[in-house]
Amino acid sequence: MSRYMSITLESRGVVCRARLLEEEAPLTCDAVWDALPAGGDAFHAKYARNEVYTLLPRITAAPHRENPTITPIPGDVCLFDFEPWEIGNPAYGYDPGSTAHAEQGATDLAIFYGRNNLLINGDLGWVPGSVFGAIEEGLPEMAAACNDLWRHGFAGERLVFARA
Repeated sequence: MSRYMSITLESRGVVCRARLLEEEAPLTCDAVWDALPAGGDAFHAKYARNEVYTLLPRITAAPHRENPTITPIPGDVCLFDFEPWEIGNPAYGYDPGSTAHAEQGATDLAIFYGRNNLLINGDLGWVPGSVFGAIEEGLPEMAAACNDLWRHGFAGERLVFARA
């Protein structure tokens, strides 16, 4: 039986539902499932294009890469595992003392809501993400809310992942 999670942009009141891809990414699915509920400040990607994500304390049980991609499609839910030096650059704009600057590194849980994404970073090069979920319900509404987040700002918005 498949496991599902809800993904919520709290301030905008938008929720979608994603199926965990347990055959393709079993270790990542288990690690994320065990960490749920989880959430934090929402961010819109600078480089990847149609991505909204949150940074969490590192989920150490997750493998560094499983079912990786550099070209996520609409509806993909990905995990990125970052060492502290990879995302601590002040140019990224994360507040000092935030999860991005944690000594143990950070986990980035991300959703992709549109086409033509390319996971490349000017400082690091290719940044493969582990695809562990697929949004099956509510993607059009979530995409509209994510686009609104891009156009009007993400200050005060939270992205929350929970078991469904």
